[in-house]
Amino acid sequence: MAVDVSSLGSFLLRRLGSGALAVLGVSILAFSFLHIVPGDPVDHLAGGEATPAQRAQIEQCMGLDRSLPMQFVHFLGDIADGSLGHQCPDPKGKPTVAARIAEVFPHTAELALAGMLVAVIFALPLGIVAAIRRGSWIDTLATTASLSGIAIPQMMFAPMLVFLFFVTLGWFPGPTETGLAALVLPAFAVGTHLMAMLARMTRSSMVEVLGEDYVRTARAKGLPERQVLLVHALRNALLPVITVAGLQFGSLLSGAIVIERVFSRPGLGTTLLDAILERNYPVVQGCVFVIALVYITINVLVDLAYGLVDPRIRRA
Repeated sequence: MAVDVSSLGSFLLRRLGSGALAVLGVSILAFSFLHIVPGDPVDHLAGGEATPAQRAQIEQCMGLDRSLPMQFVHFLGDIADGSLGHQCPDPKGKPTVAARIAEVFPHTAELALAGMLVAVIFALPLGIVAAIRRGSWIDTLATTASLSGIAIPQMMFAPMLVFLFFVTLGWFPGPTETGLAALVLPAFAVGTHLMAMLARMTRSSMVEVLGEDYVRTARAKGLPERQVLLVHALRNALLPVITVAGLQFGSLLSGAIVIERVFSRPGLGTTLLDAILERNYPVVQGCVFVIALVYITINVLVDLAYGLVDPRIRRA
C-alpha cells in the first residue's frame, strides 16, 4: 500500500511541533519549581566557610545575579548551544552540564535497556500462557504475579532483591560491584513493574484476538495450534503491547533514580538526586531536560510508527 508522503509529512511536523512544545513546557516547570523550593543554592555549593568573593563567583556562574526572566533566557541559550549550562563549581574538568550527563547517561541507558529486556522476556510468555489457560489456576497465578509486580514499590522491591539474592543466597554481586552479573538485580528491580503491566496487556490482547474470526478460520483450515497462536494471534496482539513498551521506556529512565541509589550505580538518576540535594540548578535543569527529551522523543517515534502503518491516525 502506497504511503501518502504529504500526509505523512504533515503528521510528522505536527508531532515534532507538539513534542517541542512539551519539552519547552517541562523546561519552564523545572525552572520555576527549582526557584520556588526554599533554600539558598550558594550555601549548599559554597559551604559555610566560603568568602564573599567565592559566593559572588558561584552566583555569577549559576546566573543568580540576573533577574528570573534573564536566567530563563540564559537557560534556553544553554540548551541551544548544547552545553545545558555550566557546573558550579567545575568538578573533574567537566565544565558543562552536558559533559557530566554524557558521562553518566550510558549507565542509565544500559540499566533501562536491561530492565526492558527483562520485562519483555518474562511478560510475553506469562501473558500468552494466561490467555491460553484463561480461567485456570495458571491464569490466576499469572494475574496474581502481575498485580504483585505492579503493587510493590521499587524502593521496597530493590532492597528485598539485595537481601535475598546477595546477602542471603550470594547468587549475584551486590551494590558498588560492576560487570554483567552485577546488572541482573538492578535490571529485575527496574523491569518488574513494566513486566507486570505488559503481561496483563498481553493477556487481555491475546484473549481478544483469540476470539476473532480470522483465528477461528485458521483453526478451521486445520493449521497447527502453535502456528495459529504465534503467527495469526500473537502478531496481531502484540501491536498495543509494543506501543505501551515503547511509551514506558522513558519512564524506566526516571524509575532508575531509586534503583541507582539502592545499588550505588552511577547514572542520570543519581546525578539528578545529588543535584537536587545540592540545589545545583544547572545540573537539575539539564537532567530534567534530557529525561523529558528522551521520553518525548520515544513517544513521537511510536506515534510516527503508528501513523506510518495506519493512515487513519495520520488523518485524525
